[in-house]
Amino acid sequence: MAGRFVHRPTRTTVRGGDVVVPGGVPGQAAAPGRVRRWVPGWPLDLGLVLGPLRRGPGDPTFRVDADGAVWRASLTPVGPGTLRVSAHGGEVRGEAWGPGGEWLLERLPEMLGAADDPDAFVPRHRLVAVARHRRPGLRLTRTGLVLESLIPSVLEQKVTTDEAYRAWRSLVRKFGMPAPGPVGGRMWVMPTPRAWALIPSWEWHRAGVDDKRASTILRAVRVAARLEQAVSMSAEDARARLEVVPGVGVWTSAETVQRSHGAADAVTVGDLHLPGIVGFALAGDRDADDAAMLSLLEPYAGQRHRAARLILLSGRTPARRAPKMPRGDIGKL
Repeated sequence: MAGRFVHRPTRTTVRGGDVVVPGGVPGQAAAPGRVRRWVPGWPLDLGLVLGPLRRGPGDPTFRVDADGAVWRASLTPVGPGTLRVSAHGGEVRGEAWGPGGEWLLERLPEMLGAADDPDAFVPRHRLVAVARHRRPGLRLTRTGLVLESLIPSVLEQKVTTDEAYRAWRSLVRKFGMPAPGPVGGRMWVMPTPRAWALIPSWEWHRAGVDDKRASTILRAVRVAARLEQAVSMSAEDARARLEVVPGVGVWTSAETVQRSHGAADAVTVGDLHLPGIVGFALAGDRDADDAAMLSLLEPYAGQRHRAARLILLSGRTPARRAPKMPRGDIGKL
């Protein structure tokens, strides 16, 4: 992490949920789509709830308007869809386009945290209590889409953030579909399972994806239907099904169900930074490993992922003592 904590779009900090509002992104749609209005019974922070779905500032499937409205392009079970979500005066307005638009609108409340239960969380540390007080709009999203979270999580295995985000951008733009609605050409829907399976080996190489990660994705898309069915399971059972796929381990399955299921207890283990951040925040131990992190999070059993997100949002992280992991690019070999 930086010498003194400065928010940057790393995998670890994105799990905290910060979203920086960029300029020059699509505005309100000129061509109307299907609309749904919904009033949540709690304070809602779109950036915090949906921020973990963004894979870097250049994610072609995720955009943010200058007014804070969020756009998402998704491959739903009934086809591609684009969703724009805005919140004003306590009311949420969702507008959707494409074959998957209605599917996205039906699941809008769950995507914004309606299935989450933050009242089940009891802070056990002052730092966590303060972070929770300062972020009343934090809820855990539930997208109901497994591959959408699994594939980019596989791309993020054991590489730098820049490498993973570049690979996702490159592959989605080259092999995905233009998003339906007014953002076609500026946003993209990720490839279908068949399109992923047909990506030539040299295109994985050009995107900087090694054979191990590419092979894991290819194995996953071959059983895409079975994996998507896991959304109807508990988070624990879904993780077990995901981990049957060779190359999908506990890190990847946790990263997936945090988004697809809104899994409040799916704390990420095997992460390069998270144990040290949790250890430093709760015990002053910047060298904490996974075992130490899990021990510190034990009082939050059932809510460990939420606790970790609040710790990330607190901003209390150790100063960096070594250079960043060097960036590699196998596409240049």
